[in-house]
Parts: sequence; structure tokens; C-alpha cells
Amino acid sequence: MTETGTTRPGATERGTLDKAAAENFPVAPFFLPRDWRADLMAVYGFARLVDDIGDGDLAPGGADARLLGVSPAEAEDRLLLLDAFEADLNRVFDGTPRHPLLRRLQPTVRRRALSPEPFLGLIAANRQDQLVTRYETYDDLLAYCELSANPVGRLVLAVTGTSTPERVRLSDAICTALQIVEHLQDVAEDLGRDRIYLPAADMKRFHVQEADLAPKSAGASVRALVAYEAQRARELLNEGAPLVGSVHGRLKLLLAGFVAGGRAALRAIAAAEHDVLPGPPKPGKLQLLREVGVALRGEG
Repeated sequence: MTETGTTRPGATERGTLDKAAAENFPVAPFFLPRDWRADLMAVYGFARLVDDIGDGDLAPGGADARLLGVSPAEAEDRLLLLDAFEADLNRVFDGTPRHPLLRRLQPTVRRRALSPEPFLGLIAANRQDQLVTRYETYDDLLAYCELSANPVGRLVLAVTGTSTPERVRLSDAICTALQIVEHLQDVAEDLGRDRIYLPAADMKRFHVQEADLAPKSAGASVRALVAYEAQRARELLNEGAPLVGSVHGRLKLLLAGFVAGGRAALRAIAAAEHDVLPGPPKPGKLQLLREVGVALRGEG
């Protein structure tokens, strides 16, 4: 047992938790109190694993399916895996979960008095990904982000004991923006999964066909569409940015990192002239640090 009361991660957990380094924003940076870091990584482990189930990105070998009680013959059935994962989540609240990442989450849930709703929202988003691959309007996309992104910010506030209705509202704006930014970075990857998160109504407005998203480089109409959606994400980040100034100390730096990660990614997209099809435009560390300073100063 570690000092935080969680078991040390095994190979299955480690492969999932290692993905934290690839995120646009720091998940549980070193400057946070140790108990916050442990609890935020436990939440991240849940969110990362449910996304990997929904995307079909589980580690080879079927270990996760076996841990969830799913037979090898059914291990490719994502909806069945999500059902099994939800059943194991229920054990976090009223029993002993099977999966080590959920056993790791259980002390966090108890220590922070977390409710099931944000976790269930993330599972519901991944179920939706199996059934809905296109979004007609921007409002439809926002409804998806309410499930796929906003619960994460709400969990951060809950873990740090700083949740209020106004902070939740601001956090939702930031998290939705970060989700949209990720969708813009991953247009090509998502298309490979037969998913398009660019609203169909906006594609029509900019005269973009699905076939226009397949080349290795974007044409003018696709770039204009990406710029339009990027501006929407930027406005949401600016709307939510006062969240940073509403808290103090190390939490303020953490939340500034979330806002900065989104803004830096948007600058990287702009620097690529909104051509996201060759691969995700990624910001450098210096740009990220600059954006952290901007967020801490309350500038936009």
C-alpha cells in the first residue's frame, strides 16, 4: 500500500495511466498535494479505460475483458464490455470491484464522497459512440460533450473540494472546449473509426463533404470549417477562464494548465493553417508555459 492508501499499479493499470503524458493538459502535475495527485490519477484511470473500451483500444491479450468477467469470445463486443464496466463501477459504491483501476478508484470515491453520476456520464458517452457516428448540429455535439467531457471537470472540482454551481458552469465551458479541440486535432483519426464530430450543418455551410476529410492535406473549405469550430472552442475557453481566478494556490495553477492546454492547442492548429488532416497539431512546451501565464493573469 502507498501512503495514500491505494495499491501500486500493476501492468494493466500502468499501461492505461502512462497515457496521461500524451494529454493536452497536465492530469495530476507534481506541484499538487500528494493525495490530490493520487485521487486525480484514479479518476483519470477510470476515464482513460472507459475511452479505451469505447474506442477498441484496450491492450492486446484481453486482460481487461477477463477482469470484467467478459469471455474471450465476447471481448470484441464494446457495448457488452461497457455494460460489464458499469456493473463493476456499481461495485465501487456497494462492494468490491474486479478491475484494478476501479479498485484504485474506490478509496477516492469514499474519501471525496463522489457520486456515481459523472462516471455514468462517461460510460454513456462511450455507449453513444457505438451508436452515433455523426452529429447534425452544434447543439447535438454540445449534448454529447455534456456526457463525454463535462463530468471530468466536475470530478476535479469534487476531488479538490471546490465545487459550486458557478464553478461547475465555468468548468463545463472549459471541458466542452477541450473536447472540441481534441475533435479538431483528431479529425483524421476519428474518420478512420467512422466517426465525424464536425456538425453536419456546419459542413454543409462550408461546402465540405465527408470525402474532403480523407486526403492527407486539407483543402480551403475544410480549413475554413476547422477555423470556424476552433473559434467556437476559443470562445468557450474564454467563457470558462474566470474559473481560474475563482480559486487559489496550487489548484489555480492546475486549472490554468487546463485552459492553457486548450489555448496552446488552438494556437498550434492555427499555426498549421487549420490543416489538421496530416495529424494532430501539437503545441510546444514553451507555448504551453506562455499560455499558463496568460491564464494566471486572467487575460485572454
